[in-house]
Amino acid sequence: MIACYARGAGLGHLTRVRAALRALGRDGEPVTLVSDSPFAARVVPEWPVVPSLSGVEADEVWIDAFPAGINGELEVPEGGFRIVHLARLLRWPVYEKLLPDVRPRIDVTYICEPLSRAHEDYLRAVSGEVRTLELVDPPAEPSVEVEGWLIVHSGPDDEICELVAYAADMAAAEGVRTPRFTLVAPRRPDDLPVEVVHHDVYPAWPLGARAERIVTAGGFNAVRQFAPWRERHRIMPFPRRLDDQFARAARVRALEG
Repeated sequence: MIACYARGAGLGHLTRVRAALRALGRDGEPVTLVSDSPFAARVVPEWPVVPSLSGVEADEVWIDAFPAGINGELEVPEGGFRIVHLARLLRWPVYEKLLPDVRPRIDVTYICEPLSRAHEDYLRAVSGEVRTLELVDPPAEPSVEVEGWLIVHSGPDDEICELVAYAADMAAAEGVRTPRFTLVAPRRPDDLPVEVVHHDVYPAWPLGARAERIVTAGGFNAVRQFAPWRERHRIMPFPRRLDDQFARAARVRALEG
């Protein structure tokens, strides 16, 4: 059994862990989730959710994104656990200050996207093995019809409205007359223009195939999942305490050349 330590209030941790399990051919295995995400019951309803690793009987402990926990708080209980870490881009100079004096013990780190040199060097120093992993989402079909432009974000509300305004400005600059906007988000912000269609569906990535344009923030999963339609995808990064959306967006722009 796998115990997954995935602290964080959003969808990102849950989506990444599911995709990693599928990529490794282990998506049928039982998982117990240590998480404070309000989306857990929706994204992974089959996984029990517990407040801590204490008392959890598991063969492996998976640590998502933050090798020592989101605030450097993680202490893996004594036992014969195999420790697996899923690594994504971090604002390493900020996170490095949170690391405890005692380095975490990691058996294998899977790098899920390019990291900064200092971040990768640290993981290689504390991990028995480091591999790259291309994530694979479980198959899904579009759950709603999308016409025109697709805007996807899980919040907060002010950022959702900024993305809608960004899409509107982009359409005006390109001379596109009143494209239909469809927003996929967990809720409809109060300030959202009435003409914007809203859907609360998960996953959102299957809707990209039919969208004329895709507008998202610079989160790990949004950038990864909409990569098949890169020529139609526009990214507006937002500041985060530990995630470096600006570096991720810049890397995408560099690939577009």
